[in-house]
Amino acid sequence: MTEHGRGTPLPDYLNRWVATQRWFASKGNVPRLHSIARWSLPAAEPGVDIRTYLVIDATPGEDSLYQLPLTERTDPLPNGERALVARVDGPDGEARFLYDAPYDPAYATAILRIILGQGSSLGSEDSGGSARGELLLDPMDAPLYTVAASRVLTGEQSNTSIIFDTRGADGTPARPVICKVFRALHHGENPDISVQAALARAGSRFVPEPIGYVEGEWDDPDRKDGRARGHLAFAQEFLPGVEDAWRSALASASAEEDFSREAHDLGVATAAVHADLATVMPTREATPDVIEAELAGIRDRYRIAVAEIPALAGYRAAIETIFSRAQTAPWPPLQRIHGDYHLGQVLNVPGGRGWVLVDFEGEPLRPLEERNRPDVPLRDVAGMLRSFSYAAGTIELAHPERPARTALAWADSCREAFLAGYAERSGLDLSAQGALLSAFELDKALYEAVYETRNRPSWLPIPLAAINRLVGVVPAPGRA
Repeated sequence: MTEHGRGTPLPDYLNRWVATQRWFASKGNVPRLHSIARWSLPAAEPGVDIRTYLVIDATPGEDSLYQLPLTERTDPLPNGERALVARVDGPDGEARFLYDAPYDPAYATAILRIILGQGSSLGSEDSGGSARGELLLDPMDAPLYTVAASRVLTGEQSNTSIIFDTRGADGTPARPVICKVFRALHHGENPDISVQAALARAGSRFVPEPIGYVEGEWDDPDRKDGRARGHLAFAQEFLPGVEDAWRSALASASAEEDFSREAHDLGVATAAVHADLATVMPTREATPDVIEAELAGIRDRYRIAVAEIPALAGYRAAIETIFSRAQTAPWPPLQRIHGDYHLGQVLNVPGGRGWVLVDFEGEPLRPLEERNRPDVPLRDVAGMLRSFSYAAGTIELAHPERPARTALAWADSCREAFLAGYAERSGLDLSAQGALLSAFELDKALYEAVYETRNRPSWLPIPLAAINRLVGVVPAPGRA
């Protein structure tokens, strides 16, 4: 979208409020938001108005589109101070209270009803956009949920997730639901929905059961048909009281306990998910042009890393050797993958279910078109190998009094067990994929080094240690 002046400017208080939110991309700046579409949601509670705006940041150089759901109340929302956006004057001159809608139970109830097919399509001819719910469950099996309570999951950055305690048609407690409200919007399918839905259709037990989503449509003069379409929200099974693998691994590494059995089972689960994705979603061959494009991207990221960390220039020859070996190695077919795979994206569900993979949205900073392309499954494998090493490095930073070899041995045990489980389920000879796997792991470590330089310089030794190990040389003096 390039026509930044189109749409209706939002009030300054909304611009200032958005600038304080974790999901706002241009940290430290106050946006110039223009509404390009809007619609209302039906509110069951009197005195509540629920509306959603799609807003574009008209600041020069920006091109971001956001979903801004708000509720306006005649009376304050009980315990809603943290969600208060502003106090505004209503048309009658009386004060109104404006809230960030996901924190408001009225909005939570309305959005779940839309997803479950208990509401109508949203929008009108003059609103610039519309939205509709789509049920992913069989309508005959769709539960008639009512919302008993809702709360927002803390700690997220790019999205906002609402957790629902629900009741069935008979009033008894039903399974909890989590609904992810996407703040930053893009044209096209969100892989968090399309990939999980495909895995559910394949009968995978390694993902939460998807329930449904909200899809929106809005004016976009940059597109041939003048309209853009994208996902706005996604509801799925919620697994309460379940610890993610990052926390489990950290506890194990800190206590110097063996984690290899869990790592092996995670390798099996990862390979099973890859196998299902290769069956139910498109694949493509790794032609020479595809390989050249993939390696060009990795080399570009190395150049970016050198610009941020000049000392990495001394690795140039060794790193180029790794990339060259990968280019001539046998490549598997490309397929859909997780795309942002690490220990924090996996849950260990008790009761025999085991590992469950979540958050298939891919790396949030990559364009949506790229995240929807088939990729090399070894990229996920490399991401998890780096995550085991990161857990060990985190413990090493927290306990400098311990011998470094203790954490390293823990990570090596996990990495070997994970690869064994992956090979067992996939049937792949990973030793034949060593050159390719090293290139992807190095690519990930370079990305981590840039991230830590920008955000947590004291953590930079963790990815630098991985780069040292992968290249196997002491860096030589040099410049990019």
